[in-house]
Amino acid sequence: MTGKKPMKVAFQGELGAFSQQAIQQLLGTRAQPVPHQRFDQAFAALKAGKVDSAVIPLENTLAGSVHENYDLLLKYPFTITAETSVRVIHNLIAPPGVTFRSLQTVYSHPVALNQCLDFFAKYPRIQRVPFYDTAGSVKMVMEDRPAGAAAIASELAAKTYNASILKRGIEDDRQNFTRFCLLETEGAKPHAVPGASKRPWKTSLVFSTKNVPGALFRSLSALALRDVNLIKIESRPLRGKPWEYLFYLDLIGRQDDPAVHNALHHLAELADFLRILGSYRSA
Repeated sequence: MTGKKPMKVAFQGELGAFSQQAIQQLLGTRAQPVPHQRFDQAFAALKAGKVDSAVIPLENTLAGSVHENYDLLLKYPFTITAETSVRVIHNLIAPPGVTFRSLQTVYSHPVALNQCLDFFAKYPRIQRVPFYDTAGSVKMVMEDRPAGAAAIASELAAKTYNASILKRGIEDDRQNFTRFCLLETEGAKPHAVPGASKRPWKTSLVFSTKNVPGALFRSLSALALRDVNLIKIESRPLRGKPWEYLFYLDLIGRQDDPAVHNALHHLAELADFLRILGSYRSA
């Protein structure tokens, strides 16, 4: 009996990236990760039908929001159908045979390097060099074998490229998590994620208001008056209107819950623009 066709999933980075770990958490082994160098390329691949879905990071507990992806969510007509949280564990990775004593240079994404500052302060002889991707830095040191070089990336990256882990968990803060969302074509139903059935529902949306006193207060009161729990708000510049803004919201509840439905209907009456980005099980 033939199994189901693998689900092609676009992501930013090389194989072994934390985004691939998020894909595994969301979709398991039935997913076929399709790497792209940039976020906009992953979005474009989904729009062109080259992949079935995309998995992108929205925020990190230490580095904050990935603003580029909030802007891309507005640009493309996709629906968030699921989310997951990945514990970011940074490992020092090198080609087999390379010793820690011989290290001179460590490559990784700038965010990863900045999350391991205590390690570099402890070993000042080791130079840190920015690279475009965590997993990509492992791929590079394995292919090019620069003398005395290592990379910082996930355990999955080390396995993917048959590299050795010299030190595990070198990040400064263990409370380091990245939230990833699963994007599918507009109107797609919420995706069933293993173990998520008992988690609360979350709804994400974006809206803009008139630039008048009290406009944002009145908009948010549409939620507060119905006891809808707002758990995140993110503002982004509104292109074409300098010093005006879009507001991205995450709230607890499903779009068709009576209280949420009524709050969104009220918000639509107050807002200049409103778009629901999706309802899905919270991570």
